[in-house]
Amino acid sequence: MISAVGIHDVDEPAILIAVNDITLRKRSEEETEAAKQRAEGALADLRDTQAHLIQAEKMASLGGMVAGVAHEVNTPVGIALTGITHLADQTRKVARGVEANTLRRADFTGYLATAGEACRLIESNLNRAAELIQSFKQTAVDQTSEERRRVDLAAYLDDVLTSLRPRLKQTPHRVVVDCPAGLWVDSYPGALFQVLTNLTMNAVIHAYPDGRAGTLTVAVTRPGPQEVELRFSDDGCGIPAAHLGRVFDPFFTTRRGEGAAGSACTSSTTS
Repeated sequence: MISAVGIHDVDEPAILIAVNDITLRKRSEEETEAAKQRAEGALADLRDTQAHLIQAEKMASLGGMVAGVAHEVNTPVGIALTGITHLADQTRKVARGVEANTLRRADFTGYLATAGEACRLIESNLNRAAELIQSFKQTAVDQTSEERRRVDLAAYLDDVLTSLRPRLKQTPHRVVVDCPAGLWVDSYPGALFQVLTNLTMNAVIHAYPDGRAGTLTVAVTRPGPQEVELRFSDDGCGIPAAHLGRVFDPFFTTRRGEGAAGSACTSSTTS
């Protein structure tokens, strides 16, 4: 690098020229720029990988929700099928009595009572199945679209528990939800579903290593007119102090050797 500066003295003007070897500095700058580009490329790759992992985690949760809803729908559909089968059998008996002219008034009265009860049972259970399917459809959309919309928070929390019920039934634990009725929020229900699912299953898997029955609680309060606070807690063993600083690190888990991958969301997945 050549630099020059003019000098004026009492005799005549002069120019001071300095020549400096900056090879090492330029090489260092080039290496720094190359390292920066590599770091930016690695960060872009990491973000892309994280996005794929988040999508995979959503799909895994969606698969679990499908299994849960299918399990729950099976009960009302099975009851409705039993009811319609019984009603059809009783109808055939009445029809045979009419054809043989042996149908008594008491038989017909009994049939009407049976038919009324069967219809009530079928209607209530098919309505329940329809509600579950509709809930599943909307929750599935939330999981994949990340759409912002208004939801009845108490009803949505019930949808979350419905999807988790088959897995919760395999444990001695219970989930208690304390949420005011008629509380509507404008939020991202798909993200809420994912976080609550992660927290619930994390507690079920890690919080009770001694196998005792536990209570998981989701409490909803309103600290302000435009604010809603959801507090998730359990009465399990707690998180070791050494891990508290990392509970919100993506993909952190204390059971990597047992196949756990941690969570792509910012919810705790530690033991």
